[in-house]
Amino acid sequence: MVFRGIITDAPDFDPSTDAETLYNAMKGMGSDKEAILDLVTSRSNVQRQEIIAAYKCNFGQDLIEDLKYELTGKFERLIVSLMRTPAYHDAKEINDAVKGAGTNEKVLIEVMASRNNQQIQDMVAAYKDAYGSDIEEDIIADTSGHFKKTLIVLLQGTRDESGVVDADLVEQDAQDLYAAGEEQWGTDEAKFIMILGNRSKTHLHMVFDAYEKIGETTIEDSIKNELSGDFERLMLAVVQCIRNVPMFYAKRLYKSMKGLGTADNTLIRIMISRSEIDMLDIRECFRLLYEKSLYNMIKDDTSGDYKRTLLNLCGGDDDLAGEFFPEAAQIAYKMWETSAMTKVQLRPTLRPAHDFDPAADAQALRKAMKGFGTDEDAIIEIIAHRSNAQRQEIRQTFKSLLGRDLMKDLKSELSKNLERLIIGLMLTPAEFDAKMMKKAMEGAGTDEHALIEILVTRSSEQILDMNAAYQAGYTKSMEEAINSDTSGLFCRILVSLAQGAREEEPANEERANADAQELADACNADSDDMENKFMSILCTRSFPHLRRVFQEFVRYSNKDIEQIIKKEMSGDVKNAFYAIVRSVKNQPSYFADRLYKAMKGLGTDDRALIRIMVSRSEIDLFNIRKEFKETHDVSLHEFIQGDTSGDYRKTLQLLCGGED
Repeated sequence: MVFRGIITDAPDFDPSTDAETLYNAMKGMGSDKEAILDLVTSRSNVQRQEIIAAYKCNFGQDLIEDLKYELTGKFERLIVSLMRTPAYHDAKEINDAVKGAGTNEKVLIEVMASRNNQQIQDMVAAYKDAYGSDIEEDIIADTSGHFKKTLIVLLQGTRDESGVVDADLVEQDAQDLYAAGEEQWGTDEAKFIMILGNRSKTHLHMVFDAYEKIGETTIEDSIKNELSGDFERLMLAVVQCIRNVPMFYAKRLYKSMKGLGTADNTLIRIMISRSEIDMLDIRECFRLLYEKSLYNMIKDDTSGDYKRTLLNLCGGDDDLAGEFFPEAAQIAYKMWETSAMTKVQLRPTLRPAHDFDPAADAQALRKAMKGFGTDEDAIIEIIAHRSNAQRQEIRQTFKSLLGRDLMKDLKSELSKNLERLIIGLMLTPAEFDAKMMKKAMEGAGTDEHALIEILVTRSSEQILDMNAAYQAGYTKSMEEAINSDTSGLFCRILVSLAQGAREEEPANEERANADAQELADACNADSDDMENKFMSILCTRSFPHLRRVFQEFVRYSNKDIEQIIKKEMSGDVKNAFYAIVRSVKNQPSYFADRLYKAMKGLGTDDRALIRIMVSRSEIDLFNIRKEFKETHDVSLHEFIQGDTSGDYRKTLQLLCGGED
């Protein structure tokens, strides 16, 4: 990809004239902020340095000090940062990250993972000049472990940039990385640091492809599985920057503005540092990932002169019609290709207990519930550390030994969300899903999101088991309930999914091309025909096949399937199709978003939280945890800690399985 910046050298540049314009904008009462921001954002960094020199020569004053005096707040930070050279700006960001109490690891990761050798070497020199200390010593003093070691490797600025690739070394590095992680118990972190910290980008692209063939998983998924904490986040950032620097920054910019509040330091740092390098590419990647232009996100999230300056650096609003630029189309196609080729290793957080004794557990549970008061800790300790199959044995043994119904005893002793969570864990998966479907449809309203989530993400076998459990538990079929509680095309989509008849075969290339062509043609038909065609393919084809279909759809339409669904459809139909696409692309990521929505803002959707934590704990909750952390920059464990309380929180965190 050719990197393309927004800010370039201004034609007919005269530093003395610009210095005078800035001087006049700041003299007297008040300052002409519009004149300042228009001039500063229309000059390249090299030209700004000439203006600084001319300002001192002509007026005997320091331009940066005058700007600091005249401007305030975020606008002042942004304008002053634009006046620094890239090397001194990076040096200041690193110094701010390590000085004082605490360390801003996110800044260290972003800067060190994304800069090339020359940028790092210039930053090291600027740091020494500006702060009189050695940047390496300061980082060593403020970090630890493998995270520190990797930062020091990157800080040398000696990554191979020759572009020469040795095919034998590619295979050897891929094999070494696999042997260092997936193939052994424990992880050889030094091997990851050495290879990812020193090999050229061209070489590593080929290593990542070779790794996928050896391990049937991406290097990113292996890093998530094998590493942890800041070291994991740094390694992921390095891999993301090797693959696509603009994509890395698009994600960082989105995280800086989503949710309540704005991470202004991150927003300022990225908009300044990339404005002359690859801002156009970042804009394309941003729209590809989030179906919203970077320009509009900044416009909605900031205000005043600060906003105007950022929008100037952004450079304009992108066409929102859904068509891809050539580079973005290639990225979208490659993303689906990677998704289609990757075999994700799903990892639970809850496994069967060793030395399991159902009789001892049954007696312990009875002891915890008899007499005055209830020992909730004892109940949680047993139930949250047993697999579902083991819990079913406990249920049976409890009745055999004690002649009592464990479920009734638990309901009488526990209350509110803790009771709902514990009872959910004690049901079989089919019983639990059937109950969640029933809850979603009973009463005055319908929880369409729950219906979609359950039916989209369960396998055919799970849906058939759920149907049987629903019939047994509620004396009517699940299909009848859906028909009576929903209507129109949305009802037909749910009924189709509820048949448990989704194909499970691998992708068929010829058929995938035909399906993609049909979907692309349907986009030009009227809305009813389009939605019917989408239903006939999205609700019946296997997930591996749909990955290929969505990949080829990009080629036939020059659009992404997610963009089409968001733009052309609405309401529950849109939500259902969108959930299918998200699950096909990355189901753990889909669940991570569902968990985030269940807890963000005021109030908690406890039913959704319980449903996902219970149903995924023995399947892929570890993967969901990792996606949650990567997407939202906060761990699932931490989010649960802040949003729940008491024994309910304790049980959820045990199911979560640990802090990331």
